[in-house]
Amino acid sequence: MQAMNAPAPAVAEIQGLYGPFSFPEKLLQKIWLRGDFSRVNARTTDGRSIGIGHPGKWNLLGGPDFRGARLTIGEGEPITGEVELHLRAADWVAHGHAADRAYDGVVLHVVLFPPELGHVTRGGDGREIPVLALLPLLFHDLEEFAAEEAVAMLAGRAAGRVPEELLALDEAVLARVLAEHAAARWQQKVHFARLRITRLGWNAACHHAALEILGYRFNRAPMLHVATRWSLAEWGKGAVDTVAVFVDQAHAWSLQGVRPANHPRTRLAQYAAWSAARPDWPVRLAAMAKVESSIHGGELPVGTRNARRFGKFTALRSQIGAEICANTLGGTRLDNLICDGFLPLWAARADGVLGESVHRWRWQHWFLGDLPPFVSRSLRELGVFGGVAQPACHGAAQGLLGWWLARENRQ
Repeated sequence: MQAMNAPAPAVAEIQGLYGPFSFPEKLLQKIWLRGDFSRVNARTTDGRSIGIGHPGKWNLLGGPDFRGARLTIGEGEPITGEVELHLRAADWVAHGHAADRAYDGVVLHVVLFPPELGHVTRGGDGREIPVLALLPLLFHDLEEFAAEEAVAMLAGRAAGRVPEELLALDEAVLARVLAEHAAARWQQKVHFARLRITRLGWNAACHHAALEILGYRFNRAPMLHVATRWSLAEWGKGAVDTVAVFVDQAHAWSLQGVRPANHPRTRLAQYAAWSAARPDWPVRLAAMAKVESSIHGGELPVGTRNARRFGKFTALRSQIGAEICANTLGGTRLDNLICDGFLPLWAARADGVLGESVHRWRWQHWFLGDLPPFVSRSLRELGVFGGVAQPACHGAAQGLLGWWLARENRQ
């Protein structure tokens, strides 16, 4: 946390898939608070393990970022103290914390980027403060964190009327704008899916993606911890006690405002039933991808209504629900699982441009799924969605989200 006369909060400018993007220090603080990183692998820069009993209370006033954190470092006894976060280790000195007695209670310095070899963070009394670098532990690419945070901020605030600049566009130009932004969103999702496969392998990548998506927006981080701690093989054998899993992450679940259908206990029970009935579901998903990559040759029809009829989307959704998910999921959550998980994973392992283009075509015209309500409302106001001839589809919705995010960055 910056003192009154300290420099403005740091922001890292990072080169992303489609140009530079900003990664603010506040987002790093949210990642620490949510535990959106591999806690089981957390080590100080000098190699000591870190147990995180509680990340602390986020301090939005002066002084260290988190107060009352409960930690165990190495073989030592549990300690309670303060945690300070920076993008870079050198910011500790740059922000004047070494000479500020308000930071005497800091017991852990958390940074995004690993510091130079031999770096030491020292308090005002000369004591060495352990340093934890989060970048190697993050579940996602930095660009993915930034994009998802921006979507969450859009969804979390009341969206007003559609901006005049969109209402002023004619139908053809609007369609092109939405298509361009949808294409960028799709490429990002495939890129992130490819990174996940490279890092984890196909089976574990599917396992992690499924549990994360079942966590919805509010409980993605604890679901990823569940995926890391309990392997797909354990779920497939029916060896996972979902009650114990829920209790294990009791400190991390976000339950306020969560509908009963999205409650973590419900989603964990669904995944337990799913994986026990289909313990080889990633293998089945890969086999289905191979078939679906080549099932449609030649030119693919345009228009959502024609695409769904030609591609037999309703039948494919039912097939995925039965053969992959053992009929444990349905409705909009299954659609999100397909659009955010399965189709990007399929495209990431597709052979050649043709296979990927088929999956992108499906993603473009797939059913809407769970998206912020203002997205569908805005597209109806723009005349993109409406009636049988113009059914709501995932690609256009992602295109509008992409446009809105780009607009936020311009302001």
